Amino acid sequence: MDRYQSFARSGFGRFVVGKLGLPDPYPLRRHSPTGPALDGPVLLGGRGRLVDPVRTTLESIGLDVVAAPGAEAAPGTAAEVSERPAALLFDATGIERVEDLRELHAFFHPVIRSLGPCGRVVVLGTPPASAVSRSAQRALEGFTRSVGKELKRGGTAQLVHVAEGAEGNVESTLRFLLSGRSAYVSGQVVRIGAGPVEVPADWSAPLAGEVALVTGASRGIGAAIAEVLSRDGAHVVCLDVPGQGDALSAVANGVSGSTIQLDITAPDTPARIVDHLVQRHGGVDVVVHNAGITRDRTLGRMDADRWDAVVQVNLACQERLNQALVDSGALRPRGRVVGVSSIAGIAGNVGQTNYATTKAGVIGMVEELAAQFDGTGATANAVAPGFIETRMTAAVPLVIREAGRRMNSLSQGGLPVDVAEAVAWLAHPASAGVNGTVVRVCGQSLLGA
Repeated sequence: MDRYQSFARSGFGRFVVGKLGLPDPYPLRRHSPTGPALDGPVLLGGRGRLVDPVRTTLESIGLDVVAAPGAEAAPGTAAEVSERPAALLFDATGIERVEDLRELHAFFHPVIRSLGPCGRVVVLGTPPASAVSRSAQRALEGFTRSVGKELKRGGTAQLVHVAEGAEGNVESTLRFLLSGRSAYVSGQVVRIGAGPVEVPADWSAPLAGEVALVTGASRGIGAAIAEVLSRDGAHVVCLDVPGQGDALSAVANGVSGSTIQLDITAPDTPARIVDHLVQRHGGVDVVVHNAGITRDRTLGRMDADRWDAVVQVNLACQERLNQALVDSGALRPRGRVVGVSSIAGIAGNVGQTNYATTKAGVIGMVEELAAQFDGTGATANAVAPGFIETRMTAAVPLVIREAGRRMNSLSQGGLPVDVAEAVAWLAHPASAGVNGTVVRVCGQSLLGA
């Protein structure tokens, strides 16, 4: 329980937070199946190649799209928008020179302070076509990450690079980034490539008829991933060690899924998993490598057993399972592999050399798989959670726990469902253009890149 957040939202707490300039953890707007995607219109601007297709996509989703005035009318923009925008979306694919970056200021300056609570800022860029455009397009990263740190009341900012020919592949990503599904994702760069995507018959159940394997599914983030993938229509095969059998069965029963109780590090486990998936389900469509352990000690005090245990569970066994699934054909042709990394694998962490090593290794694992999958329709990506409110983080000493909660742009910890929503987006059949991406689910943590 985040008692500070409760205090900060009270009448007296708001006064104290405002006067002292303390962190202000605004309640985040998360996904609700019965609520609207956004609480207001999307203000769309820019002059690139994505304006028209993006407008069509947003309108097909049912969003109210308001075209921004030209730069010459920018001073009156805020007054001309009758309702607070819930999202600001700028097509920067037309920015080719450093001088063109002035367009960012012209669009955002008049309206950024009118953005509604839990507002969304999305900038659309493009892989640079020339040496001249490289500087200008790379500059968009610094812009969006800084905007994410300036936004208040739960707002987030992202940069999406869309390759030439991938204009029709943006819908699943925009649905994610503009909605409450991405509540704890900010300051990220997503790259969308060209190639065919599968548009689901029902966007509310995009995984209908698919089979998903989730390791470490008995509790916490793994249980949340199982729940969200089931909500999206998948039959979820929940895997964990026999010692977690009761909890694992409870999760599987709750999502109308099934279980596998195995020690994932055993030499014969990959073959047994493949056999189970093929015999019971004819294969698997989504594989989520969530199983992980910690055995924390500073390196000088860490014995070899602690090192080896973490490396085996968090990385080595995942590589072996991937190889078995690919070699056997159990992973279906347009399968999805999602690894659960950590900001510790990006920024490092005291006392976690073993854990950080493996979580960085997960990123390398999905990058290598992504290269193998390129052009096949299959994808491999990773999510990197920051401070997520789980039983494990609840046991962290108070001062460290509070630092983890406040040292991000949203000034609070995330929830397991935030990680699960990111996994579900990457598992989506229409997300085929997203391959080899690492998305941090950390509220734009101040740690790491």
